[in-house]
Amino acid sequence: MNIPKLQIQTTRGILGLQIDKPVQEIEQPRATLIQEQPAAILEMSSTRPQLSLDTTEVRADIDLKSPLRRSAENAQYGMQQLMEGIARRAQEGQQLVQIENGGGAIADIAKQNGTPPPKQMTFKFVGDRTKIQMSFQPGSLNINVTPQKAVNNVQINKPIHNYTQGKVTGIMEQYPSIQIDWKL
Repeated sequence: MNIPKLQIQTTRGILGLQIDKPVQEIEQPRATLIQEQPAAILEMSSTRPQLSLDTTEVRADIDLKSPLRRSAENAQYGMQQLMEGIARRAQEGQQLVQIENGGGAIADIAKQNGTPPPKQMTFKFVGDRTKIQMSFQPGSLNINVTPQKAVNNVQINKPIHNYTQGKVTGIMEQYPSIQIDWKL
């Protein structure tokens, strides 16, 4: 006798995965750097040196005198000559008073005034530099330097980050199935 048989045939389901990989892009821009060094402040002040030379006496030695000095010297010389003339005339008067003593007073006076003494020749070096009066005041120089601080401005740039998320999708590559058969 034939017994019916139950025949079951199954096909397994196959699940496939479709994977889209994630994409990540990272870019780090360089930092923005601004550097500046201002120039130092330089301040300078100075006083001039002063040299003072007084050459009045040296100039007087070479007969370059001021009008006031020349007139004062001429007045002094005139007074001296006047006094010498008065003294000479007084002496001559004394000689003339003694004329009765029998001397040749008039002849002596004429001889003294008629023939002046010979001039002496002399050499004179003029312009003695030791007579120059000199004064000196030194000058000064002051220098002040004020350094300036360097300027450093740093701006950090954030990284650029692009991320595309990955995806996993399930796909049925083969659906499961069951076949049931009766065989007789």
